[in-house]
Amino acid sequence: MLLLGASGSGKSTLLAGIAGLLGGDDEGEVTGSIEVDGAHPSAQRGRVGLVLQDPDAGVVLSRVGDDVAFGCENLGVPPAEIPAHVAAALDAVGLDVPLDRATAHLSGDQKQRLAIAGVLAMRPGLLLLDEPTANLDPDGVREVTDAVARAVTEAGTTLVVIEHRTEVWLPLMTRVIVLAEGGGILADGAPAEVFGAHADELLAAGVWVPDRPVDLPVLPVAAVDAPAALETRGLAVARDGRTVVRAGIDLRVPAGAASVITGPNGVGKSTLALTLAGLLPENAGTVEAVGLPPGRRGTRPSRWRSPELLTRIGTVFQDPEHQFLTATVRDELAVGPRALKLPADEVDALVDDLLERLGLTALARANPFTLSGGQKRRLSVGTVLATAPDVVVLDEPTFGQDRRGWASVVGLLQEQIRSGRTVIAVTHDAEVARHLGGQRIELLAVAS
Repeated sequence: MLLLGASGSGKSTLLAGIAGLLGGDDEGEVTGSIEVDGAHPSAQRGRVGLVLQDPDAGVVLSRVGDDVAFGCENLGVPPAEIPAHVAAALDAVGLDVPLDRATAHLSGDQKQRLAIAGVLAMRPGLLLLDEPTANLDPDGVREVTDAVARAVTEAGTTLVVIEHRTEVWLPLMTRVIVLAEGGGILADGAPAEVFGAHADELLAAGVWVPDRPVDLPVLPVAAVDAPAALETRGLAVARDGRTVVRAGIDLRVPAGAASVITGPNGVGKSTLALTLAGLLPENAGTVEAVGLPPGRRGTRPSRWRSPELLTRIGTVFQDPEHQFLTATVRDELAVGPRALKLPADEVDALVDDLLERLGLTALARANPFTLSGGQKRRLSVGTVLATAPDVVVLDEPTFGQDRRGWASVVGLLQEQIRSGRTVIAVTHDAEVARHLGGQRIELLAVAS
């Protein structure tokens, strides 16, 4: 079953309820009921496997092998059988790392594979997946969907998937349920019936409909002779300050255009982006901000102070929660403008505009950590755009977005480019790359 709906319609909350994770009356008001095999979900936890939207939330132990084995151990699987469960699950999702690899040293996409492997190793009767392929490259998407398909068809597993990009899972789906934003069900039926009879309703609700592209312009490729915003020479980047993931990088990032970083998972895209943004030091070589005003210590962003970065280079992290600082959405958007000492009325006007553009007006007083995954991503993009930096660096800017959210984010980035700002985006989304135009920086896997 494919579970769809606009961002914030309650999809992830429903999965948490089915998994028995919503808590008791002390955590909120409960009406109605959920049953799994005729019993309350809390009595069926061994039968249910849930992969959360945030892969970091699913990491329990410090080593890969131990983490995948954790669920099996808690279910009382005989110890002699657990290694086979672990090996089969890791092979199924294509996570080819040593069993003693530290989970803290995995990249975001590897953690996503790890979370899925941990659930597959349990061999549950009900498998719940929340945006399981959002951070994976095309090969990774195929590996994961194939692994899930085998689990479903060979073991008779029931599958419920949340995925905004519907075409990924459609071949496996027998039923589609669409949640309405205000509560209740917007559509329920076979895929052909739902996407055929209800296409206009789904589009209006912000749901992705196969073969119905977003109506946005495609920006042109940057001119070859455009002035540079950033240049690298002999650059080597390291994920943890010591482990080099890419070396010998010579790049020229044109000003006032997009540079889209693509490539397979684990090749160093996020590490390169953070280094270009000045948030990680160069392991070797240099990053020079040749098209930006220098800081007190020169033109290398890694040597700039935080206030100097504020209006020069803004960064949207892969995990949006890593950059939230305040207790409300409104205050979060106001952090940067207030740090720039803008007048209060100007800050209010700027925040109101971003709330409206990002579809977050009704959530202005909400705590950022209580938002849905898609809403958190839009907020993280807004917090950076609020200070109008010369360069915007974004890691998976459209992760978890419904159709409306995707169009809002991409449209805002196009406006940044048209206004002369430079955008650097790490993405697996080919449509993001196409609509932003600019140059492609494709990182290839390094031969082992």
